[in-house]
Amino acid sequence: MNKTLIIAKKELNSYFNSPLGYIVISVFLVISGWLFIQTFFIVGQATLRSFFNLLPILFMFIIPAITMSSWAEEKRSGTVEVLMSFPVSSLKVVLAKFLSSFVFLLIMLILTLAISIMVSNVGSPDGGIIIAGYIGAIFLGSAYIAIGLWISSITKNQIISFLVTVSIIFIFYMIGNSLILDTMPSSVAAVGNFLSFSTHFDSILRGVISLSDILYYISVIAFFLFLNARTIGMRKWK
Repeated sequence: MNKTLIIAKKELNSYFNSPLGYIVISVFLVISGWLFIQTFFIVGQATLRSFFNLLPILFMFIIPAITMSSWAEEKRSGTVEVLMSFPVSSLKVVLAKFLSSFVFLLIMLILTLAISIMVSNVGSPDGGIIIAGYIGAIFLGSAYIAIGLWISSITKNQIISFLVTVSIIFIFYMIGNSLILDTMPSSVAAVGNFLSFSTHFDSILRGVISLSDILYYISVIAFFLFLNARTIGMRKWK
């Protein structure tokens, strides 16, 4: 566990040793804040629901920007061979990279608390919705991270990693859209609805944090981290 934390700290520092981390955080805060303000004055209610509704789409582009270089850049520069020579399992390295990206996600979300404070100063927003929204955002973002890390591990180009990750996340998100579900047979639509990120995120955002929604996100995260570990493990074995 110690080695995992050491690698995670190194990976987290790498985000802030280059302009990428600051650019990603700045873009996220500016766009999310600006879009929220636009809808906030139109709705005229002290609520953060519109802010949380924006996050799945914003994360769809922000998270892949965070993960695209995690493995792709390591392979391009050849440092992945050095990393794999360390006396640590592939799973621990994958968990370290996931942990560093997860902490980066938490930093972004913590900075958005300024929006919650602003709304609280002009009204009385539902605290339960705010808490549920942040919980949903953490699980949703973590699932996006797990997918992004796996895609980065099977590609050598950061741009390709970014585009493929965005595409997969978009598919997972849109298969729960009613316009798409209405065109499917009922049995297929039920599966699509269950597999959709939007279905479970919207459920949490309603303030109902059910065990099935939490287990869904944990399963997605575990599945893609497992694929990531297998991919890296095969490379290490070779």
